[in-house]
Amino acid sequence: MSKGNRIKHTFRLPPALSRQLADFAGRKRVSQASVVEAAIASFLSPDGSERLEAAFSRRLDRISRQIDKLDYHVEVGNEAFALYLRRWLEVTPALGAGASAAARADAEKRFSHLVEALARRMETGKHLSDELIRREPQHDEAENGQ
Repeated sequence: MSKGNRIKHTFRLPPALSRQLADFAGRKRVSQASVVEAAIASFLSPDGSERLEAAFSRRLDRISRQIDKLDYHVEVGNEAFALYLRRWLEVTPALGAGASAAARADAEKRFSHLVEALARRMETGKHLSDELIRREPQHDEAENGQ
């Protein structure tokens, strides 16, 4: 603002705040009135708080989408494991006491193969959830008679 276009205000400040104002103005080598003017303008300006709120809102939206995606992948993993376990229990007979040592050795070997297959699949970047997403539109079209 120009100096000729100003209105005088009188107000009181607590001693501690007055000292802070004087110290700040002295360090910045500006008048106390200009510090008060800038502080009031900043406080009354909606732009700063609205920009900050918009930035937080965008960040929260992005985090929310990431959590939704993570939730979907965890759910797919849980369902896939449940289906696998149910099928495994259906087709795998219980073993007798005499076959336990051989069965354990075979189980270790089969588990090792599973871990290797899982590692290969994770390295390729192919994921079950991606396959499900690609198959969903075809599944929906079949249900709709298309």
